[in-house]
Amino acid sequence: MKRKVQKTVSKAVRPPFRDESPVQPIEQPKDNRRPVLGICILLLLAVAVVYCQTIRFNFVDFDDSNYIYENVQVQKGLTLSGIVWAFTDFHSWNWHPLTWIGHIVDYQLYGLWPGGHHLTNVLLHAATTIILFLVLRQMTNEIWPSALVAALFAVHPLHVESVAWVAERKDVLSGLFFVLTLAAYQGYIHRPSSIVRYLLLLLCFALGLLSKPMLVTLPFVLLLLDYWPLQRWAPFEATAIHSSRRVFAEKIPLMLLAAVSCAATLRAQKSAIIPLDQYPWSSRIANALVSYCAYLGQFFWPADMAAFYPYPHGGQATAAVVGSLILLLGVPLSAVAWRRRYPFLLIGWLWYLGMLIPVIGLVQVSMQSRADRYMYLPMIGPSMALAWGTLELVKHSFVRRWLIGSAWFLALAILGSIAWQQTSYWHDSEALWTHALTATTRNWLAEQGVGNALLDRGRVDEAVRHYRKALEIRPASPETLNDLGRLLARRGDVDGAIVCYRMALIYQPDHAQAHKNLGIALFRTGKAGEAIAHYRMALKTQPSDAQTHCNLGMALLSVGKPDEALDQFQKALDVEPDLAEAHYDLGNVLAERGEIDKAIDHYEKVLQIKPDDVDAIHNLAVVVAQRKQRLMGKPHRQPPRG
Repeated sequence: MKRKVQKTVSKAVRPPFRDESPVQPIEQPKDNRRPVLGICILLLLAVAVVYCQTIRFNFVDFDDSNYIYENVQVQKGLTLSGIVWAFTDFHSWNWHPLTWIGHIVDYQLYGLWPGGHHLTNVLLHAATTIILFLVLRQMTNEIWPSALVAALFAVHPLHVESVAWVAERKDVLSGLFFVLTLAAYQGYIHRPSSIVRYLLLLLCFALGLLSKPMLVTLPFVLLLLDYWPLQRWAPFEATAIHSSRRVFAEKIPLMLLAAVSCAATLRAQKSAIIPLDQYPWSSRIANALVSYCAYLGQFFWPADMAAFYPYPHGGQATAAVVGSLILLLGVPLSAVAWRRRYPFLLIGWLWYLGMLIPVIGLVQVSMQSRADRYMYLPMIGPSMALAWGTLELVKHSFVRRWLIGSAWFLALAILGSIAWQQTSYWHDSEALWTHALTATTRNWLAEQGVGNALLDRGRVDEAVRHYRKALEIRPASPETLNDLGRLLARRGDVDGAIVCYRMALIYQPDHAQAHKNLGIALFRTGKAGEAIAHYRMALKTQPSDAQTHCNLGMALLSVGKPDEALDQFQKALDVEPDLAEAHYDLGNVLAERGEIDKAIDHYEKVLQIKPDDVDAIHNLAVVVAQRKQRLMGKPHRQPPRG
């Protein structure tokens, strides 16, 4: 007698296509609420264990200065002019106004206490982790695979750079809006006729793009989710043509937003894009292929992670390129072949490939070959493939379920401990760059970073050695030449500093800091006219540098142009109203012109900012005496500040 076999469909693998009727909400059993709440608490604790140490960390010498502690616009606090600046300025070759507003709000709350800025990153990462779990659970009706994806997201070492680095706020902020967009989409597909829900979807996506333009691939991700787990379309089924049109049509407004974001980003990064004569297409494609595999390698074996991976000297090895190409072709072919039984493999792979396209290096913006932070959202794809693959392994055997569950618990514990250690390297600049030197080879930026950290600690001779090593690796580095020039000037070798600054400007004619520093050095050697030209060049690139306006004003004074000098000091105060040096210099000019009352106001402002400023105290006493006795006194002047 033959036994009748009952055919069932696993909850984890649904049919590849169903009709285009609105998706019906999946009713969750009431007893699921307690484990869901428990998982959310555990995810929050996991994030806290790995990242709460960052509250004790400092800012690092890796864009934190440009974004926070030397950014005058951020330090003005939350003002209308600051919001306008966030939307209209391409500072640091980026256009992400919501990220700028986030930094401004942080400064409003915490000032220059680094711990507060770090705390915001941690909270955003925790919120993203929990919402990711809830959204995947809602989309798939599976708790434990969704929890596994969220756990990997919470503690994987590849995410350390995005969370522990204050200047990378754009990652965690855009990540939050990414998962909120997924949640809004899940709500929309249950009521596709709701304009309000669709507008909410557009709003979340727009806010994500305003945080980081890497989210331009999100419409593509939604199409993948439409295939699995939502099953709203099936590109391999002839019966799905009509449904596919609808699914694509509703993505058109999202794609238009993405196009606008791309245009704004290309405009912002126009001067930072590396030209093809420096990195030709052959080099970029080879690096992209190897980077795809390198990211996957670190996903499964997170070792030798660094804040900066230098572009390989001489290009990628041919064997590495060929091997990467074979892997990148073989995996999708297998995933397509198994799409009916294991659709999550195809979706996870395409998610990973697609989301990395904007940052894979085909448009090369900086000198790194790849960066851990670029995996913040693309890593969700491989995590989903792993999690649902695990579900397939355990669904028929209790023993296998117990063994695999124990293995995952151990793996997550190991990943968390590695992430905790990796996070500790972000404590300060010296620790960050010293670790980068041990994790990579021929890393000119790490040598330069260690040199800067040692210079700040007064260890000048050691700093010089690291700068020279950086120049041995990359002789045409304007950043290293500029930093070495600063060090030589600090040691009193002004002529040597001038040589370094001039070389930096040969390699990068618009290097604002090199122009500024060269102007200072030239002024100190009595070449005020030449210094003025370099100050003006610096201000063309960085018009909001208040200190350079002050230095230009002092140089103009020295060549007998007090009216122009007065204008520069006033521009400095327009940018930074509490800049004591500008008030002091402006007070000097006004006192020399006989405008005693105005001069007194500015000297008093200096003393409000710096009560122990001896020069301001002296000059204030002089002009007060002038007002009382009508005597002619000449206030002291100071050399330019660097």
